Amino acid sequence: MAGEFEHRHGFPPGINQVRPADHDDQAAARTLAQVAPIPADLVTFYESIGDVTWEDVGNGYFLDTAGDLLLRLQDYGVVDVGTDEKSRGLVIGSNGGGLIYVAGPEGAVYRTRTASLDAAELDKVTDDLRQFLELLERSLTRFNADGDPGYL
Repeated sequence: MAGEFEHRHGFPPGINQVRPADHDDQAAARTLAQVAPIPADLVTFYESIGDVTWEDVGNGYFLDTAGDLLLRLQDYGVVDVGTDEKSRGLVIGSNGGGLIYVAGPEGAVYRTRTASLDAAELDKVTDDLRQFLELLERSLTRFNADGDPGYL
């Protein structure tokens, strides 16, 4: 993607990477698993992946570090994703258009309808993290093919 980006768009690409987890990322993932309602597959993800930054795929896609999730949890708490007290999720990332991705305690991934978590209205995007990552991959593939990542 980066090789053709400047030719297609007339300016150099930004950061577009899937960064492997380092020791600090892995420690943060283990801490997160102890203090938050986090799905097991998200802990597994953060044991291997530090973060995802695709600045140039559409408006951008970003999956935050486990350390960032911990800080956000400390500062803002969990996000209501349902009707009961057990339906609390964690903000895991966003797109460059301001929409926010939230992982629910059962593993589903939700997206806000607006760029705010104040009285957030969430739509379920996928049943689990694997499906969400597959959607991200399809967005990247589509963007490479025709310059349009679709709407995730």
